[in-house]
Amino acid sequence: MESVQGNRDVDHVERPSPLTDEERMMIQESWSSVYESCDDVGVAILIRLFVNFPSAKQYFSQFRHMEEPEELERSAQLRKHAHRVMSALNTLVESLEDADKVASVLQVVGKAHALRHKVEPVYFKILSGVILEVLAEVFPQVVTADVGAAWTKLLATVYFYITAVYEEVGWTELPASTG
Repeated sequence: MESVQGNRDVDHVERPSPLTDEERMMIQESWSSVYESCDDVGVAILIRLFVNFPSAKQYFSQFRHMEEPEELERSAQLRKHAHRVMSALNTLVESLEDADKVASVLQVVGKAHALRHKVEPVYFKILSGVILEVLAEVFPQVVTADVGAAWTKLLATVYFYITAVYEEVGWTELPASTG
């Protein structure tokens, strides 16, 4: 199921058009439903990521050896990371009208993942797809086609900014990580 390109180059991504007011509103309204069960949704997203793309676990020494979804679900470290992911998403969604705040959050996330954690940038693209998949499955009445399209555009914007941060910190010049 997994097909991940693991080269050290960063995709040169086209900048998505800015979110419209209507798209921002759809994202924020749908997020209010998601946020009610934010930690469980975050865990579901990470479990889906690790089951469908097991190589993503290489960046997590605490649970990289876990194979079964049930074991991952019980992991306190996975739950903690899921909470951090969902908190970052919450900050983005709450700040959609403030481009500087969004850029600042993504700068911090991008630098940490590029420099400290040495995560291949392709995993942000993969995670975006998993987020969309899980939200559409868990909240089918909320994540309609239009709402899904708005989320797709937001996550494409996130990926654009993250890859820009990776380029800015010289990602292609970093030594290969030893997973």
